[in-house]
Amino acid sequence: PAQDEGLPRRCEEGRGKKKEASAMRVLSVTPEFFPLVKTGGLADVAGALPLALAPLGVNARTLLPAYPAVRAALPDATPVAGLDELYGGPVRLLQAATDEGAELLLLDAPHLYDRPGNIYLAPTGSDWPDNHRRFAALCRVAQLIGSGLLPDWQPDLVHGHDWQAGLAAAYLALAGGPRPATVLTVHNLAFQGWVPAASFVELGLPATAFAIEGVEYYGGAGMLKAGLYFADRLSTVSPTYAREIQTPEHGMGLDGLMRARAGDLVGITNGIDTEVWDPARDPHLAAPYSAADPAPKAASKAALQARLGLEQRPQTCMFCIVSRFTQQKGIDLVLEALPTLLGYDTQLAVLGSGEPVLEQGWAAAAAAHPGRIGYVSGYDEPLSHLMQGGADAILVPSRFEPCGLTQLIGLRYGTLPVVARVGGLADTVIDANEAALADEVATGIQFAPVTALALIEAVHRTMALFANPDAWAATVRRAMTRDVGWTRAAQHYLALYRDALRRVPG
Repeated sequence: PAQDEGLPRRCEEGRGKKKEASAMRVLSVTPEFFPLVKTGGLADVAGALPLALAPLGVNARTLLPAYPAVRAALPDATPVAGLDELYGGPVRLLQAATDEGAELLLLDAPHLYDRPGNIYLAPTGSDWPDNHRRFAALCRVAQLIGSGLLPDWQPDLVHGHDWQAGLAAAYLALAGGPRPATVLTVHNLAFQGWVPAASFVELGLPATAFAIEGVEYYGGAGMLKAGLYFADRLSTVSPTYAREIQTPEHGMGLDGLMRARAGDLVGITNGIDTEVWDPARDPHLAAPYSAADPAPKAASKAALQARLGLEQRPQTCMFCIVSRFTQQKGIDLVLEALPTLLGYDTQLAVLGSGEPVLEQGWAAAAAAHPGRIGYVSGYDEPLSHLMQGGADAILVPSRFEPCGLTQLIGLRYGTLPVVARVGGLADTVIDANEAALADEVATGIQFAPVTALALIEAVHRTMALFANPDAWAATVRRAMTRDVGWTRAAQHYLALYRDALRRVPG
């Protein structure tokens, strides 16, 4: 295959210092990495986890494409290796580090990654037709690194994230000979990297891999399935989602494979970067506040109302939404429940974009209810901080949610999450039912099933809690003290890595 033509060539310049042999070496393979490039929560996880693992003795390096934004942010990246030909052109492997201390390996392949706009989508809004080749290239380089491309750093384990990294485990397993252990984390089973059968040969896998006991999936090849089948260990981003994806309802056609590999699958709840998301030090808020002193949160509420052209009403309960607009996220349910929500003394701050019908729905709702609904299309990182700091509650009505990060940020900021009882939302928010309130453990509102009627009932319950200032304040303080960082998750990942290392053949 074309991607195997040419021999790897190593560059002497730009090598990092040799690490202690005792440290576990992990290569993280990801299509996005916060703060360099982000389309969703995967970037936050890929950016935070290596730093959280470092105190536990893990020497992690992250391999990702050198998109234009990444190159611009890291102009001093230095070459450490190269290939004469990879899917249509020469490539270089660059080494760099972020200000936070994350060590990066950047796949510099302009013919694959030097493209405008969204990293997955062409200007027409459709997927780039060569996405399978673009991310197969990333996985092929991961395999080469795992096999010794860099003489002073060879990973003990390769950790791939989502379908874009799924082929790395397959390439390593099928290459033969000694290899690093492999782990694949599923961030969202709905995105699978399906490849038509006619394009299977471009992946560079042996013909025998195109089988049910391999990568074949509904007549084509599944890049995610490749990782799910060949990786030594599997994880997903919450315990409840790990159970859900073994069912026909949430398994996206892969529930049989998930059940077959249930003994290799673990759910590890995501964390958030508690330095980036810290209301006591957040520069995007109008005033710092904390669980010990939550009163200054009111200043950010006033600032958010001014920013969105809402009425200055400090006693109004303000809900916010920070989300992609897709059917998965249940944003249509909020539109359906809007008459009930606005029947109370409420305001709604909305930030997001996605499906045109939902964008149009929110634009129309904001125009019909000036002073009550503020809508900003797109994504705005500073505004998302202000919304979390200024709102009283955050709506997360997802039909399914592997983990979710906005509800974790809501807890951190004392913006009570109102969530569907699915996936990671069920695992991270304790419903404010009578018993939980009496036992002083409640941190938000859950609802099920995921329907507009159930959401309306959740709004009723939220407003009843808001009408009791003492109970509301106690719940806010409790939410803000929850551990939503990466410490526990990093320890679970370390245990997963050690288990994977024990399972490597030979």
